[in-house]
Amino acid sequence: MKRSQGFTLIETMIVMTIVVVLAALAYPGYQDFLIKARRAEAQAVLLELMQKQERYYTQHNRYLAFSADAGSPEQGHFKWWSGSSAASSAYELRGHACAGQTIARCIIIEAIPGTDRVDSTFRDGDCETLRLNSVGERTASGGSAGCWP
Repeated sequence: MKRSQGFTLIETMIVMTIVVVLAALAYPGYQDFLIKARRAEAQAVLLELMQKQERYYTQHNRYLAFSADAGSPEQGHFKWWSGSSAASSAYELRGHACAGQTIARCIIIEAIPGTDRVDSTFRDGDCETLRLNSVGERTASGGSAGCWP
């Protein structure tokens, strides 16, 4: 009697069960990695924009507010998204005066996750909005200790 080649249904189901269990264990770690990578991208852009703001300050003796609703061509020099394009970015960026001060003396740049103008599905529950001001203070509205290196 000759036995046919191949896998039985039971063997295939066991392999599929193992694959599903491994995927279920790996997925949360992968999601956490993606959030941290996009957060690091936003932090790098915040630092880059602050350097541009400091250069602008040395030339004009004031900072310049900016947002996605930029009205003047000057504001167009400061990008309002964190990634390579607005549609693929996780954070929307805005620059405005620090609380209780004028824009001429202090600016705060915010990276706001998952707005309608960027990837609206992205969420950063640990850190939420990242902030960097012209004094050098780095904060996050989520309050998690690991939001800034």
